[in-house]
Amino acid sequence: MQNPSADPTASTCTRRDFVARLAAGAAALPLAGAVATTAAAADKKPPAAAKPAAPATIHVFSKPLHMFPAAEAAKVVAECGYGGIDYTVRTGQPHVLPAKAAEELPRAIDAARAAGLKVEMITTEITSARAEHTEKLLRTAAQHGVKVYRFGNWNYDAKLGVTGSLEKIQPALKELAALNQSLGIHGAIQNHAGARVGGPIWDLHHLLKDLDPRWVGVQYDIRHAIVEGAQSWPLALKLLAPWIRCTDIKDFKWQQSPGKATIENVPLGEGVVPFDAYFKLVKELGIAGPISVHLEYPPFERYPATLSASDRMTQMKALMKKDLAFLKTQRAKAGLA
Repeated sequence: MQNPSADPTASTCTRRDFVARLAAGAAALPLAGAVATTAAAADKKPPAAAKPAAPATIHVFSKPLHMFPAAEAAKVVAECGYGGIDYTVRTGQPHVLPAKAAEELPRAIDAARAAGLKVEMITTEITSARAEHTEKLLRTAAQHGVKVYRFGNWNYDAKLGVTGSLEKIQPALKELAALNQSLGIHGAIQNHAGARVGGPIWDLHHLLKDLDPRWVGVQYDIRHAIVEGAQSWPLALKLLAPWIRCTDIKDFKWQQSPGKATIENVPLGEGVVPFDAYFKLVKELGIAGPISVHLEYPPFERYPATLSASDRMTQMKALMKKDLAFLKTQRAKAGLA
């Protein structure tokens, strides 16, 4: 099934045709008009942000549920009241293996739908349109209703420096934008805290400013944004809003000692993330799209060895429901569907 959110004018191409275009040095041709238009208008105003047209589907990132097969993980998520599941499609933490995505992803999506869930977003390790499984994986995802996928990670090269590293990455992003357009799917970089690309957040604007936000953008993570920009985060959110088509949600608190601070992930509402201010700005900026709730605190991670599997599952379900209730309350307070 064609992705219902896809641009009806988007063309389709086979992998052979697409790779041939890349080899001929015309990788960005499918986006040439869009890129040129965006670049020409950059000095006038940024692209318009997505406008909420329907209630956002709240997914659970499936990473902490890897003890279950994809179908069982979907049942747990549905039991806790969520609307979707954000499957991992990557080699190290698979609910779907990238090499077997053409067979496994449709089965996983069918299992999620049987449980009453949507799969509007998935998490991948994709950083190149030329990689062996990229085109087949994305074509399968788009055909089965996936709207957005998260890219893998890019790191800074110490020898190239910051600017040189970004310049090296830009051609790969342009190729991915072209492939995404041909399939009608959106790829997003997570602004993960730390020294990798996207951590400073401002670097993402440098990478994306000349690319069409329908096909490439940011999977905005407010937890990571607060870690890196405790007080300046609203500026970065306003800057990147036109490229945000999906978001991540989690919370954290600082553990401090003299000259050192570490991060402890906690349930929503128990940390320092200013959700009232965040959702108010999300509303003002018209940021929309599927949401992925990340469960990265005990007992999902670093749980006591003495905790039985049964007790762990009981605690996990209770916390999943608690996080969902908090998130829905915060969004409702901000006037978000």
